[in-house]
Amino acid sequence: MVQDILESSAGNKNRSTAARNCLEVVSYSEYRINQVGGALSGGRLKDARAWMSAALVYQYDCWSGLKYVNDTSQVVQTMAFFNNSLIAGTSSALGMLVNYDVYGDKTGSWGPPRTEREGFWEPGSDSHTPGWVGRFPAGLTADVTVCKGGGGCDYKTVQEAVNAAPTNGKRFVIRIKAGVYEETVRVALEKKNVVLLGDGMGKTVITGSMNVGQPGVSTYNSATVGVLGDGFMASDLTIQNTAGPDAHQAVAFRSDSDRSVIQNCELIGNQDTLYAHSLRQYYKSCRIIGNVDFIFGNSAAFFQDCLILVAPRQLHPEKGEKNAVTAHGRIDPAQSTGFVFQNSVINGTEAYMALYYSNPKVHLNFLGRPWKQYSRTIFVRCTLEALVTADGWLPWDGDFALNTLYYGEFENTGAGADTSRRVSWSNQVPAAHVSSYSVQNFIQGDQWIPGASDDQ
Repeated sequence: MVQDILESSAGNKNRSTAARNCLEVVSYSEYRINQVGGALSGGRLKDARAWMSAALVYQYDCWSGLKYVNDTSQVVQTMAFFNNSLIAGTSSALGMLVNYDVYGDKTGSWGPPRTEREGFWEPGSDSHTPGWVGRFPAGLTADVTVCKGGGGCDYKTVQEAVNAAPTNGKRFVIRIKAGVYEETVRVALEKKNVVLLGDGMGKTVITGSMNVGQPGVSTYNSATVGVLGDGFMASDLTIQNTAGPDAHQAVAFRSDSDRSVIQNCELIGNQDTLYAHSLRQYYKSCRIIGNVDFIFGNSAAFFQDCLILVAPRQLHPEKGEKNAVTAHGRIDPAQSTGFVFQNSVINGTEAYMALYYSNPKVHLNFLGRPWKQYSRTIFVRCTLEALVTADGWLPWDGDFALNTLYYGEFENTGAGADTSRRVSWSNQVPAAHVSSYSVQNFIQGDQWIPGASDDQ
């Protein structure tokens, strides 16, 4: 069906782009669904749920992309098939996985998936406290090196080095020496366990400027660096999108890599800086800069010890604005996705804070807003600086998702952490359930992220 749309859309660039994107993400959905059987037979229910959650993300992305080019009966019929058959079936399968994980063979307890808004937290280990700290593997040896200009190194571009990575799953370490690399980088699905090592934030810089204002460019495709292969790691580099504050969606880093680790990295953009699109992701000691919904997606992403900075937004930023730091996009209550920020700082860049203090009433900043129906974002023991408004959270459109989202806070500090005037549809996480948002329980990180006390 989608192939037929593509073949009939030669003269329509936007519809052709939507169809190509749809074919791409549907193939990812099929890949993840095929993984589920092996996970179930091995008793790895959390893996099965993560992968089925991602399959649903990709199917919805196809439907959503076609929605904006819904100008033929062919597109209408395809959207109906996705919504009524494919997405509905995957949602039901995911719901059964959740029930089996929580209740096992006690099918009498099975039912529609429930969320925190209904007072339900899944059982987990209470010993998994929010204090667990992961770290990047120590002592990695480079398989290849990249230098600006190529002198004395194996490659002169990052993409050439990524292309050289094997497809057998063996870890492949790419050392990128200091320099500014003006390129778009893609790590394909079959390129697993690719590692990018730079010389430090601001020293090794990968930069691009693609944005949705350009013909045929979608938010997904605008990323300077886009990763699909599982087990991706990056450390000590900057990834940026320089499209500018008036270019709308322009992604710096997009990840669909399950069990990925990003440490000591700087991600710079404006609107939509970090597209944490799907699956399980861990960000440690990173600096993330942007303004409009600049951390968004439908992944299960954990941000630990990170610095989150709001940057000036418009061409004339003194006029004021409303910025949401996050826009999580969970579309189904059974999806094991959400954003958790732990021991992180929410503040503004020096330039933004000068604007803010010049007229705080017009510079309004919020922890998040609900991109999709079951948006979920939690801040645990973070420092929320003065720029965070008393309301704390921003609606998307009217009362959309306000009864189904879960926005939680726990023991945050700072001038913006006072919860006495928070919107009524946000929550304080009960102390008895804060362990649900540990690295171990939320993304099973202790199974795949090296711990700070682990021997390497």
